[in-house]
Amino acid sequence: MKTKITETNEKDLMKMLAEKRTALSNFKFGVAGTKVKNVKTARNLRKQIAQILTKLNVFAKAEQVAKNIEK
Repeated sequence: MKTKITETNEKDLMKMLAEKRTALSNFKFGVAGTKVKNVKTARNLRKQIAQILTKLNVFAKAEQVAKNIEK
């Protein structure tokens, strides 16, 4: 998963982030209804969301630095 995150562009990362957040939300409701058997899924989803957000922040900082250099 890490290599996929590092190789994707900003638009695809936003799409992946929305999908992961939806999956985490569905997982939480599944746990409440005791439909879920693998409880480590939530940990993995939160970890992947954090990795995506970190990569998006790197893109944002790079844009900001590029704007400052142009001035």
